[in-house]
Amino acid sequence: MYASATFSVVAFACLAVTLLFEQQAVIIPENQHTLGNTGSRQETSASSPLREFWHNGSRNNTGFVAFGDSYSAGIGTGVDGKEDDCRQGIHAHAQLIAADRGPTAFQFLSCTGATTANVMAGGENSQIDSFNASLPADFALLSVGGNDLGFFDVMNACVFRFYNFYSGTCEAAIAHSRANLESDEFEIRLRIVIMEILDKIRWEKKPRFTITMTGYARFFNELTDGCDDMSFGIWWYGPKLTKKLRSDMNALVLTVNAKLHKTINAINADFTEDKVLFVDYDNAFEGHRFCEPNVTEPDYGRADTWFFLVGGQDNARNGTQSRRLSDIKTLSPTSPLVDPSSCLEPARRTGDWGMLALCYMAIAKHHDPTLRFAHENIVVDLSSRWYVPTYYGKTFHPRSLGHETIRDQIYKKWRALDG
Repeated sequence: MYASATFSVVAFACLAVTLLFEQQAVIIPENQHTLGNTGSRQETSASSPLREFWHNGSRNNTGFVAFGDSYSAGIGTGVDGKEDDCRQGIHAHAQLIAADRGPTAFQFLSCTGATTANVMAGGENSQIDSFNASLPADFALLSVGGNDLGFFDVMNACVFRFYNFYSGTCEAAIAHSRANLESDEFEIRLRIVIMEILDKIRWEKKPRFTITMTGYARFFNELTDGCDDMSFGIWWYGPKLTKKLRSDMNALVLTVNAKLHKTINAINADFTEDKVLFVDYDNAFEGHRFCEPNVTEPDYGRADTWFFLVGGQDNARNGTQSRRLSDIKTLSPTSPLVDPSSCLEPARRTGDWGMLALCYMAIAKHHDPTLRFAHENIVVDLSSRWYVPTYYGKTFHPRSLGHETIRDQIYKKWRALDG
């Protein structure tokens, strides 16, 4: 689990001077999924080392490394009772790629709660410091940004209200996230992360090494009418899933993806050949979001929704389903093992969505013992610490079929390099 990492002021200042980004994030049209900068130089040519690497098939027997947050760790997917603190799921897209490749040197460093500061070198539990560059690694996978930009705060304030009346307003949470997006700080941090990965692998001696970065997917179908009267709120009388709320949250995700893509294009512009590929898998989630037509939310039985609900089952195929809800052990917010007077600081330090949600619920229940849960799936009255963060924290993360789709979209991007 993560504590806040120390950020290099010198590195920040140096990069700020050379940063070639515009001040405001720009939404990139959905059909523009280019590789690298489309302005000052051409895309990867047919004779480039990068294209040659993917074309000649050498990717089938080499190693790779996965960095990033809970979207990379695959929290909640294929849970089998042997979780570690990073909540790495056995059906995370990186795990699926490793399985497809057969015997390979795979370093799975992604961790739930991670920010760019936790991936950077020099911090506590740094993923880059844990990366063993002496092992074969011809590419890296990366997913990071949601925790930097306050995704959990938006989910809490706008949708779930874990902290009840103390959760803050949705408008304030979205405004804060947009302010983070519009500043240069996140772009600089992401640039540092990518450059540190390349430096660790000594990219000048491995010209074929690339980083494949994935974005995020919109959570809602924002056009349906029926969902306006539905709610995912933890407590009775939770916020409604209105079209405006769904539209605002979807727009935030698209802006994040555009920011990631724009930053990657600027980084690639500094190299002769592209070093980073951006995979925008959002469109592939069409029809599999919350509030789809003829769905009454929260629908815990709909396997065709590719995001988790609080306490919801996974949707893995071929008999690899996660354990049934009745078998999952978790803590209730009213458990004596959850201390509302002391749980918040360690939860914030880790950044783990599940620990934060559980603590906020415990505090809210402590303030008002009369509070009632809105849905029966929210709490299971059993006790095992292992499942506590995953049970709550996997909410709004991709389920196993979602990770299969992310994997397939990565493959699609790679195949495009074959020309």
